[in-house]
Amino acid sequence: MVRVGKEVSAKISVYQRFLFAYVLHVRLFWIFLILAVLVLIPFAIWGEDFETWFSQEGAIAWLNRYGAWAWAAGILLLVSDLFLPVPGTAVISALGYVYGFWLGGLFGAVGSLLSGLLAYGLCRKVGHRAAEWIAGKEGLEKGERIFAGSAGGFIIALSRWLPVMPEVIACLAGLAHMPWRRFVVSLACGSLPLGFAFAAIGAAGQSRPILALVLSAVVPAILWVSVRPFVARRSKESQ
Repeated sequence: MVRVGKEVSAKISVYQRFLFAYVLHVRLFWIFLILAVLVLIPFAIWGEDFETWFSQEGAIAWLNRYGAWAWAAGILLLVSDLFLPVPGTAVISALGYVYGFWLGGLFGAVGSLLSGLLAYGLCRKVGHRAAEWIAGKEGLEKGERIFAGSAGGFIIALSRWLPVMPEVIACLAGLAHMPWRRFVVSLACGSLPLGFAFAAIGAAGQSRPILALVLSAVVPAILWVSVRPFVARRSKESQ
């Protein structure tokens, strides 16, 4: 009877751990879903209009209206993508058309970086207690473990070329208090290829950025693998 009781107790313990892990994943999923819905609401309301206004041709015309300040207008548009359904890749292509590959790519990368930093900073400012209330103590700890590890860097870097995901992932990183240095480096690994790849498309006068999409998806992973050992070493030194 004692042996049977131990077996039953062990099975119950395994079931409890499974149930706990399931609930934890479900809660994280719901947080992700809520953030995604909040980002998608402006797309549902104004998305079609913004796609028309800021097609590559429309974005070029819009930038030209600002003359010497077109670069600042383009960066501001990319930052506003956090709140408005701005087609960021079209804006970066327009910057490439107006300023050429190097300057257009730089401005596009800066806009993407600032947008990610703003999302991260705003959600990080929510505070640990508020983040714990939103995600739960265990959920927050799990998020912190994910974003503190190398997987978090990959997630940030690879998210920059996807629609909607950059803002959501940056917000999650902020809530999970992803280490600042790791976030900035991985964000740069995603934003720099994105900026220069789509600026090259604009500078070449092309409108079908298949190669740019491929480069924006592959190069960030290569860059993060290259810089990850340096980031990990600096993190250990600062502890």
